[in-house]
Amino acid sequence: MALIGALIVWRVTSHGPNRPAPAAPPPLPPAPAARAEACGQTGWRDAATANDRSLSSLAWAPFGRAETGWETYAPLIAREIGTRCGPATAGFAAAWARWQAAHQLPADGIVKEGDFAPLRNAMALRRPFVQQTAKGLCPAAPADTALADAAPAESYGGKPIQLREGALAAYRRLVAAARAEGLVHGEVLKLVSGYRSPVEEAARCAQGGCNTLTRAHCSAHRTGLAMDLYLDHAPGQDPTSTDDANRAAMARTPAYRWLVLNADRFGFLPYPFEPWHWEWTGEPP
Repeated sequence: MALIGALIVWRVTSHGPNRPAPAAPPPLPPAPAARAEACGQTGWRDAATANDRSLSSLAWAPFGRAETGWETYAPLIAREIGTRCGPATAGFAAAWARWQAAHQLPADGIVKEGDFAPLRNAMALRRPFVQQTAKGLCPAAPADTALADAAPAESYGGKPIQLREGALAAYRRLVAAARAEGLVHGEVLKLVSGYRSPVEEAARCAQGGCNTLTRAHCSAHRTGLAMDLYLDHAPGQDPTSTDDANRAAMARTPAYRWLVLNADRFGFLPYPFEPWHWEWTGEPP
């Protein structure tokens, strides 16, 4: 991740090698209640227009890789600033301006790269895995006896997937709740990936390119607490393609939006760059 102003010193991702100075993890804000918000209020129209334009055109690199637009991150931003208004509305701009003011930033209601940095870092530092890697530590892999096998029907394509027992139980509770709300259909929310041993991570690195945004010798998957979930994806893409259009398509899905608002109730936190990647926080990595 490129240095963004003076807000961060080192990179904060679940995969990169560079780390921020450790800090107390900010609490996760409560999910915004489903309420009648003044999303179309008369104020903040200019900011709403600017956000509508930049939603698909902003040239930035929030995780160090050039991207166009911020639609992929819109659901997470809305959760952080406490609104259910759409990203192109005046209500969203007003909520963003309140968040800006609370963080001593110019409260213009417009989403910009520099303003996103402290929000991104707050989300990262809530994750126990990042709290460990921020100290220069790489969590040890769990003992084989601590791992449990997902049922073939729970995994994408029926492939063998393991997670720590607590994480798998929490995943099952999450899926049951999503199913009760009609969000589970076909392969949606099935496990694409879970535990990856240090040996497997080393083999992936040997294939070329490691300690990057999307691949590392020490990733959250080695803890047995991280999982990749299947979300409807863009045509012609695979379930974990980091193509910008694919990630944006996933961020539009009802399942992802439900996860953003509800996954923390079951102990899960997201890795914002990858909509499919969630980490269970019910026990230390």
